[in-house]
Amino acid sequence: MIRRVDHVGDPVGIAFLESPEINGDAVFDRVREYFGPKLKLVKAEVSRDEITVEIEFRGWPEEGTRMASVARDLYEKGARRSALSMYRDALDLDPLNAEAMLRLGLALAQQEKFADALTALKHAREFGAAGVELLVVMGQCATGLERSATAIAYYEEALKLEPRNFIARSALRALGHKPATPGKQSGAVRSRRD
Repeated sequence: MIRRVDHVGDPVGIAFLESPEINGDAVFDRVREYFGPKLKLVKAEVSRDEITVEIEFRGWPEEGTRMASVARDLYEKGARRSALSMYRDALDLDPLNAEAMLRLGLALAQQEKFADALTALKHAREFGAAGVELLVVMGQCATGLERSATAIAYYEEALKLEPRNFIARSALRALGHKPATPGKQSGAVRSRRD
């Protein structure tokens, strides 16, 4: 699933502005180009906020998953360069490996390669990765690329999942955006403060 919010201002984002009934070939060409030659676009349904795609590929998912796991272990042990190479190799074996794509994006973000990291994290999200960490790092990448509106959207989405997330709240304040107030506290929490 390709989300419009992830593609504001890029060639895929333009696909949301074109009518698939009038200019369907151009929409599908943009989506095909976005996914690259390893993934074959079988079908796409375009709505206002999402493009749902069906993709076909030939790969080795089990081997890709094993390689991504080894790469994660290497990364945690400090062999970052080797791990990055192995994440890419895992994606060669299984281009839809959400875990490998997510970990590659997180590693690139730590190296402050924000454009590459954001691209990888968008793909990871499209391939099924989810969670607060993903959204917060996407917000950090957007901030690093000076895309404040996009960063705010990611941080707000993170706060929907975890209303008390300190990192997202702090980042929103730093961007001059007031985060929404989290839900009411339970009586047990209030009584401990009294």
